[in-house]
Amino acid sequence: MKRKAMIAPSILSANFANFGEDLRVLEEVGADWVHVDVMDGHFVPNLTFGPPVIKALRPHSRLPFDVHLMIEAPETWLDAYKDAGADRITFHIEACNHSHRYLARVRELGLASGITLNPQTPLCLIEYLLDQCDQVLLMSVNPGFGGQKFIEGVLPKISQLRKMIDERGLKTLIQVDGGISLQNAQRIFDAGADVLVMGSAFFSATDKKELVKRVQNL
Repeated sequence: MKRKAMIAPSILSANFANFGEDLRVLEEVGADWVHVDVMDGHFVPNLTFGPPVIKALRPHSRLPFDVHLMIEAPETWLDAYKDAGADRITFHIEACNHSHRYLARVRELGLASGITLNPQTPLCLIEYLLDQCDQVLLMSVNPGFGGQKFIEGVLPKISQLRKMIDERGLKTLIQVDGGISLQNAQRIFDAGADVLVMGSAFFSATDKKELVKRVQNL
């Protein structure tokens, strides 16, 4: 089956003083999802949004909110992010010991479930989880800050995950986040990615609608 690329702009790179307008632009230019990076200052060395901010943003967009939890003990926050307006939740396998249980809980909440892997984390750790994942998010930078350079060594990892998913006949989406731009988007998609998270490259683009179109037409 032919794959179609999707784009999920990360509001970590948006204008924090003008979130409502930036969300309107995302919808206007045809973005697929809104990617929301949640950081707690412990699991990663940065602090960003919590449930109150997401709840305040929710009325400003009809797009799915793709919430990426870069936090310790993510299982204690799943209900809070559901109530805040998340449509999809991914959490890091490095942050918890009972991932299967927590993926099931995300689905019980009626949300799309996902697991995230840092660049150095091997795929073998999620083989038994794939049938519980609506998406797998592969980090292509070390998480914590926007604007980093794409780690080229992640490309074979994307291809390996694509093979694992296809061999099992699963519909699990592969999402890639970190250092993605129009310069490397085609290679990332060709390796097997379905959803490209773009932060700096999206919000610095002069013609955002054209950027979205080019990604979706990969």
